[in-house]
Amino acid sequence: QVQLVESGGGLVQSGGSLRLSCAASGILFNLYDLGWYRQAPGKQRELVARISNSGITNYVDSVKGRFTISRDFAQNTVYLQMNSLKPEDTSVYYCNAVSRVGPGRYWGQGTQVTVSS
Repeated sequence: QVQLVESGGGLVQSGGSLRLSCAASGILFNLYDLGWYRQAPGKQRELVARISNSGITNYVDSVKGRFTISRDFAQNTVYLQMNSLKPEDTSVYYCNAVSRVGPGRYWGQGTQVTVSS
């Protein structure tokens, strides 16, 4: 069974940093495009950052220069380094994997990030 397990969320003060991790079982991340999404209460889920299996990255404008997505194929893990956090970054963050080979598309369970003023 495929499972994406997230960790690293928590409470941090404005201006602080967190690193989110998402480790996969049942799939190999080297065959997938990977991304981080977030959804705050009453809002649509939005793409925050993504990285293709070839290493090309994209970010939503609001996090450019502050967040970095990366992956470690040996650890089968994707990361989101979040610096200079702002209260508006408060959300549930989800990792996502989309197969480059077949129809597979998977989500993590979400991890809460709360940024205090």
